[in-house]
Amino acid sequence: MGAVSSFSSSIARVQSFAFAGIDAIPVTVEIQISSGLPAFIIVGLPDKTVGEARERVRAALAALGLALPPKRILINLVPADLPKEGSHFDLPIALAIMTAMGIFSHEAIAAYAAIGELSLDGRLQATGGVLSAALETLTLQLG
Repeated sequence: MGAVSSFSSSIARVQSFAFAGIDAIPVTVEIQISSGLPAFIIVGLPDKTVGEARERVRAALAALGLALPPKRILINLVPADLPKEGSHFDLPIALAIMTAMGIFSHEAIAAYAAIGELSLDGRLQATGGVLSAALETLTLQLG
């Protein structure tokens, strides 16, 4: 039983959104940090911009004085069959990584949804779709 609880503590989930026109579609960003050769893998139909999050997140965390653990980091964007595009997945990926690292609690992060592009120094860039995402978040909470 102990192995199961330590395994699940290295998985974190952050709510985010993909966009189809002006509609926000819920996407869960799941992160698993596990032993193995160091890697940063994004799955779940990411486009090139989402794949580039690896470098923006790494640089933004470094600007905050944090280093990615030298482990296998697997990022799953759920649902896997929905194409994901855009740099707005940077922030939820970074938050999920920090949660899996124990910087934020799983309970605290579960209360939020996130979208945002990270600059290399860790600042947030302007992001389109914020209003649609906020409205969809309200719909999910009230539904």
